[in-house]
Amino acid sequence: MPKVQIPKKSIALDMTAMCDVAFLLLTFFILTTKFKPNEAVVVEIPTSVSDTKLPESDVMTITVGSDGKIFFGMDGQFIRADLLDRIGQVKKISFTDQEKAQFGLQDMTGMPINQIKSYLAIEPVARQKVLQPGIPCDSLNNELVEWIINGRYANPKVRIAVKADKGTDYKVVKKVIESLQYHNINRFNLITGMEAKPQLN
Repeated sequence: MPKVQIPKKSIALDMTAMCDVAFLLLTFFILTTKFKPNEAVVVEIPTSVSDTKLPESDVMTITVGSDGKIFFGMDGQFIRADLLDRIGQVKKISFTDQEKAQFGLQDMTGMPINQIKSYLAIEPVARQKVLQPGIPCDSLNNELVEWIINGRYANPKVRIAVKADKGTDYKVVKKVIESLQYHNINRFNLITGMEAKPQLN
């Protein structure tokens, strides 16, 4: 008895719904993506086996470059603007609302406090090309302490992290740690790269 052959029909799929979903996902990822900001200093961090992660927000970062320059950064545009206002009150420097807003857009600063006003007067595009001298952190003029104190007033929930280049002279990192300990800040994180844990036999 011959086999009954079922006639083959071409299958038509309606892709309209799939295209809509694809474009919705694409739009979502574009709008929610956080682009990596331009860093004032490039740091090659050392590695460690620690797997403790920093939170996504409420972080104060003290960065030390390979040349020993110290930079200070905090999360939050409005927190940074408030921080500059507090620093200005301490140092008797008046900053305009526009200058505070401009400073709020800076992820990191490495300028002495008395040079910030002239630095913010530069056009934003040209400002990225300016070589910042770093925040003073010596026994005669330790402005890093001012940034730390006022940063904690601007955001009391902040967690402190120190990010130093692996080629940085330890004496500079020691000064940063001493600046933290000067105000009884003994809990802070050292930012390192991930390293494989040693195998125990």
